Amino acid sequence: MHHKLSPLPAKKRVALIAHDNKKDELAEWAVANMGRLRQHELFATGTTGFVLEKSLGLPIHKFISGPLGGDQQVGARIAEGFIDVLFFFWDPFEPMPHDPDVKALLRLAAAWNIPVACNPASADFILSSEWMDKPYSRKIPDYERYIAERTANI
Repeated sequence: MHHKLSPLPAKKRVALIAHDNKKDELAEWAVANMGRLRQHELFATGTTGFVLEKSLGLPIHKFISGPLGGDQQVGARIAEGFIDVLFFFWDPFEPMPHDPDVKALLRLAAAWNIPVACNPASADFILSSEWMDKPYSRKIPDYERYIAERTANI
């Protein structure tokens, strides 16, 4: 597949998701990093969004709960180019009934080349990156060219 450059703005649209056993960990991390996070637009799935809004006192755009389709909503926004960074504190020891949704979300994040953090250490690295607060051009699939090539002979 061919690729093209897609700009990420200085003010990122950040999705924050956590499995039940990781919500407190994400909230603690977010509170410790509130100064940096408040510079960006924050999104979260269901309960995580309410926990973060209460902990941070910042507005959070909330999708529905992950198991009810929130992970898929975030994945769709990634594919549409509307989410720039994903902080997803997932529990590697607890099987989830919506594991296929989680796998699809992570696949989309990889396919559309957005930064993903799955724990506090990787979240610290991403949040402290020089690119977090300034524009960045990422390579993404050139979907328009892909469709044009596939439909040229129709």
